[in-house]
Amino acid sequence: MARRPRIELAGYYHIINRGIDKMNIFRHKDDYEYFEELMCFQMKSYGITLHNYCLMSNHYHLLIETSTDNLSKFMRQLNMSYAIYFNKKYKRVGHLWQGRFKSWYLTDEA
Repeated sequence: MARRPRIELAGYYHIINRGIDKMNIFRHKDDYEYFEELMCFQMKSYGITLHNYCLMSNHYHLLIETSTDNLSKFMRQLNMSYAIYFNKKYKRVGHLWQGRFKSWYLTDEA
């Protein structure tokens, strides 16, 4: 059975994504730095504003603001680009992410 498409609205989102099998997706300081650089680059490309984030060893949280319905495109590019980097660096193949990212639309700025 196919997944239902996401309903995307302009506004604020809390986003979480986790490594497959809770695997560490950030193993060294340079992994965190690369992800931060990649995130900044992709945000400029997709017109997304980052309000806060937390990178943990096996997952991350983002608090972002979108002005258009481009959340899925941004997340696809961010996660795919980081997975390619990670798999090449650590000589591995296969999925890096546990599944589709989780997102919650925030109804106010609180």
